[in-house]
Amino acid sequence: MQDASILVLEDERAIAEMIEIILRKEGFSNITLCYTIQEAKKKIKMKVFDFYLLDIMLPDGSGLDMSNIIREQSEAPIFFLTAKSSDADKLRGFMNGADDYITKPFNPLELVARVKVQLTRHMKKKVVPETRLFTCDEFTFDIDAAEITVDGIKEIISGRLFHLLKYLCENVGQVLSKEQIYERVWGDCLFDDNTVMVHIRKLREKIEKNPSKPTYIITVRGIGYKLVGDVLS
Repeated sequence: MQDASILVLEDERAIAEMIEIILRKEGFSNITLCYTIQEAKKKIKMKVFDFYLLDIMLPDGSGLDMSNIIREQSEAPIFFLTAKSSDADKLRGFMNGADDYITKPFNPLELVARVKVQLTRHMKKKVVPETRLFTCDEFTFDIDAAEITVDGIKEIISGRLFHLLKYLCENVGQVLSKEQIYERVWGDCLFDDNTVMVHIRKLREKIEKNPSKPTYIITVRGIGYKLVGDVLS
């Protein structure tokens, strides 16, 4: 759980830095601080976090709007951190995808306890048995055999395309940024946007009926790609 990635969106630097100190003392090391919505938007385009702690009242907008954007790509816990404490405000937060609501000023120990509870639940959902067979309509990928079947025709898939398809299958239904894909498949922090796009296109040419209008590997504009289908053990 300590490896979980946490994004904190809070315009008051003293509070943001205090939260970071508190979480680091509890063993969390993968923490990203943002002070504006625009800054946070850039971060979530590059990465899907495991936990989001959002202030509501920000200089360039509302954390409520930010949570809607997050929910388009992730089911990770979202906490709202705000000075507002009315029931109506809390209800608005929950209606916008919040998992919890913490009112300023807050008890640091309570904050940590709530974060740990939600993160534990989320990380348990992520730990699933390794899947070996992916299927969707007329397309099947047998991971053990490194073999794809499209419209009844079998073909061995190897090299980067194998690892790319395997990574997409392991995260079926989840939006993956190009940066995430490149780091995982190529193992290199020097991101190359064109390399990812070229391999996605090659993969679509192998599995899609119409690569120009893909139904399996979907482009999520401004973020990356998502694979749709079913995974069988």
